[in-house]
Order: sequence, then structure tokens, then C-alpha cells
Amino acid sequence: MMTSAEQTSSISSQSNLSIENCHVDGIKEQIKCGTLTVPENYQLPAGQQIDLHFTVLPAIDNSNNKIPLMFLAGGPGQAATELAAMLRNRFYEVRKTHDIILVDQRGTGQSSQLKCDDEAFTAQSVYESLTFDFEVSEVQDCIADFTQDLSQYNSENAIRDFDAVRGALGHDKINVYGGSYGTRAALIYMRMFPESLNSVVLDSVAPLDMRIGLFGQSGARSYELLLSNCQAEESCQKAFPNLDQDYQKVFAELVAKPVELSIPHPRLGTATKLIIDADKFVSTIQQQLYSLTGRSMMPLVINQAAQGNFMPFVGVLAQADEKQPRGSVYTNLLMNIACNEDFPLIAEQDWQADASNQFARNISHRGVRLVCPLWPKYRPEASFYEPVNSDIPTLILSGNLDPVTPPENGERADQMLANSRHIVAEHLSHIVAVNDCGVGLVAKFIDELDLEGLDASCLAELPAETFMTSLNGNT
Repeated sequence: MMTSAEQTSSISSQSNLSIENCHVDGIKEQIKCGTLTVPENYQLPAGQQIDLHFTVLPAIDNSNNKIPLMFLAGGPGQAATELAAMLRNRFYEVRKTHDIILVDQRGTGQSSQLKCDDEAFTAQSVYESLTFDFEVSEVQDCIADFTQDLSQYNSENAIRDFDAVRGALGHDKINVYGGSYGTRAALIYMRMFPESLNSVVLDSVAPLDMRIGLFGQSGARSYELLLSNCQAEESCQKAFPNLDQDYQKVFAELVAKPVELSIPHPRLGTATKLIIDADKFVSTIQQQLYSLTGRSMMPLVINQAAQGNFMPFVGVLAQADEKQPRGSVYTNLLMNIACNEDFPLIAEQDWQADASNQFARNISHRGVRLVCPLWPKYRPEASFYEPVNSDIPTLILSGNLDPVTPPENGERADQMLANSRHIVAEHLSHIVAVNDCGVGLVAKFIDELDLEGLDASCLAELPAETFMTSLNGNT
């Protein structure tokens, strides 16, 4: 049997590569768009083929001698090419001298997307739907729509795809940036194809021993930091002296009885029924803890809800539209990976321990615990979960306020890698590279590969988070 590296090398030389100049939404200038045909099952290279969709953001100075950066998206389930316009701007410092390669992970975007045509399961209104508004039969009908071999839509095959694109584009080596789940993908890349990698950035680390779905404790930690940071800021403490009591009051009331309102649709203006239960309220707040902008509004949102005014919450909820926005997660791939690579390893005592908190309790568990028993099964080899040992230069970034990939994850990765440095941004949340300083560190690191000499003082100089204290803004 060939090794993974041999498989990819063989496939790359035989595959059909198509690449051309193109325009995409949000970018005025031409970029490169392409497809690469690869086997759905790498063990059957002559079998069913799938097309991988990718884009390349060319370096501003058109450097041919600079090693490109491949961006590994999060989720699992984000389509990297749908982030092209955002990355064109956000990764400007990187793009000055490096091409940026974006590949839709198989199962997402335009790379053999795992499509479900069951409207009841995929197209519910974010205003009227509740967590449990689906039947077992609807999940089963959705699964029956898939034409792909779901066992092949896994993390290791994604890495084989990414390395096939690298080879087809003619790059001996690439730099890799992974954010959130993309860090897990990057770690697997380091193990499977170390010879292909010049450097790695792990931003908001999801190590192989982290289980997707067990986010109760990390979410509670982030919420408790929100509480303490609000109390540390004079205006926030004065406006919301009993913030946790407000939160617990709303939670208990929504558990007892969901709120039903009639509101003007925030985007369309039409009359819309809004149902808010505890799950919707808590999961929406937890999602806002990912960003400083979202966090800044949460004390006010919680306090107003405790007074019976849910309109500020509606404004937050409106950010999630009925139609899946570009750059969001393709849920079917998320479930395919989580239900097979994570769910089977979670014991009942793990669920119970994670739910022992005063923020989201077990709410982050419910989706996977409902769907995963119904999902088709595949099992990775035991070696999939083994720690990654590598001496590839690796920059590890963590945001202290992160509700899903806390700094302890980055610390574990740092301890197992031989040539790494872990930097914690005290006043940032999920994904450090959304900040200009964070992006600058990424660009400088991949240019110089000097971990010890990398000056991260700009992160330490960032101010503490601030909060809105009235419906008119800060007071």
C-alpha cells in the first residue's frame, strides 16, 4: 500500500487541473479560480471523481519567489473561497508578497457540496424555529438525499485534497494558516505531509483531543470573563450591577415558558412571529462571545431582556438570516465530521462534566446528541487521534476571551510541538488574526520564521474590552 504522500503525488500528476482569471463578489480586480479533479476515495484512484474548487489571491507585488500561504478554514464546514473578499482585505500584510490559496473543503461550497433538499431540515426561519423543530424522519430524509460516499468526507481526505492542490499548482512547499477547526486540519497536515510545509500558524487551536460539541465549560469561562470585565469597567458596573442575576432570571423564565412576539422583520419589514426559548437565547449570546463587537453588546442585551425588552436581542438575532450567508458553515459536513471523528469518543461522564456550568449548561450538546445517532458511520484509525510531533516552525495564537478554543488548547499544542511559540492575546476572543496586530504577526512570522525574535508587544498593548451601557450607546 502506498503512503499518503505517495498517493497524493501520484494523483496530482494524473489529475485534471483547470485554472483561469476570474472575478468574485467583493473583489474588483482579477484573481485566479480553478478546479482540480481528484478521487472521492483515494484508495480507489480510478473510481468516482470529484472536483475541488479553489481560488488564488495573487500577491500584490506578483512575487514568484515567495512561498504562498494556504488558508485552512474553520467549522468544520466553512468554504474557504467564500472568505476571499474578507481575506483580501484582512490579510493585506500577508498578501503583499505571498499568494493566498483558498480551497473549498470537500463537502462545502463548490467542492462536491453535501446537499440536502429537505426544506424542513435546512430552511427554517431563525425567528420562528426552535432547536427541536425537526423530526427523526426529516434528518433521515436529508441523509438520503446525499449522493456521495459520506465515509470519504473526512478530515484526512481533506488534507489529501489540499496537498493535491499544492502539488498541482507547482509549489514544493507552502505556508499554512489554520483558524479554529482549521488548526486541527493544519495539525493533521503536519503529520501527513510534513515535507510540504514551510511554516504553520495555528490560530485559536482545536487540537485532536478536543471534542466538537463539548463547549459548555469553555463557553462558561468566556461568559465569566465577560461578567468580571464588565464589573471592572466603571460605567458597565454602574449600569449592570447584577448582570449574572439578570441572565439567570431570563434563562429560568425562558425554560419555564418561551416568549412569543410579533415583530417587524428586521430586514423585510413584514410582520414576523418570533419565538425565543432558552436554547435560542443562550446559543445566540454564546455566538456573540466570539467577537469583541458582539461581547460589547451582551450586558445591555441581557439586562434589557431581564426587563422584558427583547428588541435588542432581536437586533442581534437578525444577523443570522434565513438564507445561509457566504462564509458560514455547511452544516452537513460539520455533522459528518463531528458525528464520526468526535461524538463516538465522548463518554456520558464527559457530557455531564461539560454541562456542569451556570451559563449554557448542556445546550451546546443537543444538536450533536440528537443528530449523531442517526448519521451514517465511519471510523478513523486509532492513529488519527495520536499527538502530532513536528519540528516545523509553528506560531500558535490564542485569544484569552475565546468561548470555544481557550488558551489551554494552544498550550497543549505548544507542549507537543518541538519548534513552536504560543502567544495569548489577553483582550481578544476567537481568531487573533481578525486584529491588525495579529495579522501583522502572521505576516512577519512567515517572512522571517523567527519565533524567538517575533515582537508581539502590540497584542499586550490592546485595550480591555468595553461595553455599551444604554440603547443610545455608551454613557
